[in-house]
Amino acid sequence: MPLAPRKAAELTVGELAERSGVTTSALRFYEDQQLIFSRRTSGNQRRYSRDMLRRVAFVRASQRVGIALDEIRAALKLLPDERTPTREDWARVSELWRHDLNIRIKQLEELRDDLNSCIGCGCLSLGRCALVNPGDIHRQLSKNPTRLTGG
Repeated sequence: MPLAPRKAAELTVGELAERSGVTTSALRFYEDQQLIFSRRTSGNQRRYSRDMLRRVAFVRASQRVGIALDEIRAALKLLPDERTPTREDWARVSELWRHDLNIRIKQLEELRDDLNSCIGCGCLSLGRCALVNPGDIHRQLSKNPTRLTGG
């Protein structure tokens, strides 16, 4: 029985994996998490539209900066299903995280700048411990803060 011809705008899971640099198991996970979607052939094989390449790239970039999958999923739901997202669509979605990313950048810069004063010394009562006790929160929470031991 001959195979039904594939639409030119569709990719197999292997092709999407190769083009996106993501393993097929990760793509199946992304699909289970409703981050990407496919149609099934009569033989139950996945077929992805080419715009899934952009969605996968968006997921990977978002994960690299620490965005949680549920936030990524919510953002992707704002994109149109009936057409390939435009630059404006992506800009609108990425704007949702601008404030949070700016806060994270500031925290990372502060951590970088504070590394000389505290680099995991284990003392939870220091007034400035950027790694385990920012703002000396442990002293505020307990009269006798726990001291980390080496290990």
